[in-house]
Amino acid sequence: MPLLPAILIQSASRLVSLSGVDMAIIALYFVAVLSIGFYLKRYTKTGEDFFLAGREMTAWIAGLSFLAANLGSLEMMGWAAAAYQYGILATHWYWIGAIPAMLFLGLVMMPFYYISKTHSVPGYLKLRFGESSRVLAAVCFGLMTVLMSGINMYSMALVLKVVLGWDIHFSIWVSSLTVGLYVFLGGLLSAIFNEVLQFVLIWFGALLISIIGLIETGGWNGMVARIAHNFPGPSYTHLWSTLGSFGDNPMGIHWIGIVFGLGWVISFGYWTTDFLVVQRVLAAKDLRAAKMAPIIGAGFKMMVPFIVILPGLLGLAVLPEHLVGADQASATGSHSYNEVLPIMLARYCGPGLLGLGITALMAGFMSGMAGNVSAFATVWTYDIYRPFFRKEAPDAHYVSVGRWCTLLGVLVSIGTAYFVMQFHSIMDYVQALFSFFVAPLFGTVLLGMLWRRTTPAGGFWGLLSGTCSAIGLWAWVKINPAALQYVALSPKAKDMAENMYRALWSWIVCVIVTVVVSYMTRPKPVEELTGLVYGYTKLPSESGVPVYQRPIFWACVVGVVFVILNIIFW
Repeated sequence: MPLLPAILIQSASRLVSLSGVDMAIIALYFVAVLSIGFYLKRYTKTGEDFFLAGREMTAWIAGLSFLAANLGSLEMMGWAAAAYQYGILATHWYWIGAIPAMLFLGLVMMPFYYISKTHSVPGYLKLRFGESSRVLAAVCFGLMTVLMSGINMYSMALVLKVVLGWDIHFSIWVSSLTVGLYVFLGGLLSAIFNEVLQFVLIWFGALLISIIGLIETGGWNGMVARIAHNFPGPSYTHLWSTLGSFGDNPMGIHWIGIVFGLGWVISFGYWTTDFLVVQRVLAAKDLRAAKMAPIIGAGFKMMVPFIVILPGLLGLAVLPEHLVGADQASATGSHSYNEVLPIMLARYCGPGLLGLGITALMAGFMSGMAGNVSAFATVWTYDIYRPFFRKEAPDAHYVSVGRWCTLLGVLVSIGTAYFVMQFHSIMDYVQALFSFFVAPLFGTVLLGMLWRRTTPAGGFWGLLSGTCSAIGLWAWVKINPAALQYVALSPKAKDMAENMYRALWSWIVCVIVTVVVSYMTRPKPVEELTGLVYGYTKLPSESGVPVYQRPIFWACVVGVVFVILNIIFW
């Protein structure tokens, strides 16, 4: 079909049509985000401005941006789908799979990143282990970010296709080029300010589904009763009590996989080493703000399931038809798990409210994609282009490279968006990527920061072996499905459970190889570890700061609320 007719033709299967008010709300949003990009261009003249927002962000701005970069349409679409597929177990990815790691980042790891003045996590690896580790991490991270960015594009296009009947290809190109333009203009500064705006819009728009849905079902207890009636068998509404056996929960996972695979490896790996989120904290104006930003983000993170997981649970309670996997949906013409959020949006939102809801999802898409694109531009420019293509150049040259790399990242991401379409569930795909690239990187960074005996050779070979082992285990199960009983410890395990165990094994391989190789090679002298390793880094004293203003105090408050929530939904 020629391109122009494909753009103009709308699907007959649309769920709703936008009113004039809805279209005005969406148009106003696009004008706002582009205006922010054009306005902030004047403030992004140096590399520090473009890549790290001048390191002038307050703790609240950095903290909200830190969370918003992770709260894209990928999160909203993907975890609503996961909640429909696996029930309340999806909440683990927000609580045990996020809160402890975010607090650890703020209290333990952030000082090393901030004091070393690195532009990226691969940049820290260069200082700690050398050029080879930096390049390996940079290449892996660059690959992961464009793949993740493609997921955000696909998610937004899917919303517009299902809800409005818009052509999916048109939606991918228009939305992604808008993001590319405002990041091109204002760099990380533009991305951060838009992410804060998008954070507010996401909450206002997405909360509508949860509130109206609970009213329809008669509150939490009414929703639980409906789910039990619609889906007899394994419980969809218990967080921990069904994890004693692989067969008692819809994910087919044991608590060991949740606690160690997710709560330790995947969670700590993502929140402490994924430069997409760490970059936002590096933009903080001082070390205290940098430590507080992840703690503030953790406080808001605990509330996100009420706008992301709850719509998926409500879908289990109120939708008249059962949704299916993407491949089965394609074969039968049914709706897939990935479409539960837009279906719920169409169910509850009329004129005006629908425009706000669609705008919230667009904001989520742009927030997630802008985070990936800006992080990709930084890592490419400082960790690949600068050391290998042009070591000495004016600062303005690297800003120019970063801007054009932004557009390159958008174009590559568009290609990956089409690749995502063939996966059963968006979040199964995402967690597979994390097991490949994030889990082993966490092992390398953790040992590098906390164990001075770790050597450059140990860091490189540990990271490489961990990454290769994860990819190898994934390929083994694809070639021989019977291997699942060895990788995930149960032949009944679903894709998500397999991802958790694969991440755990890859982290263990990384740590073992790093330790063995480090004992066989010579470590760096102590004077080269200053500012990079625990025990050799002088941290500012907080003795004169009131207790209620210290990061450790607020981390304890968040930790107590975290424990209470897990007990309530046990």
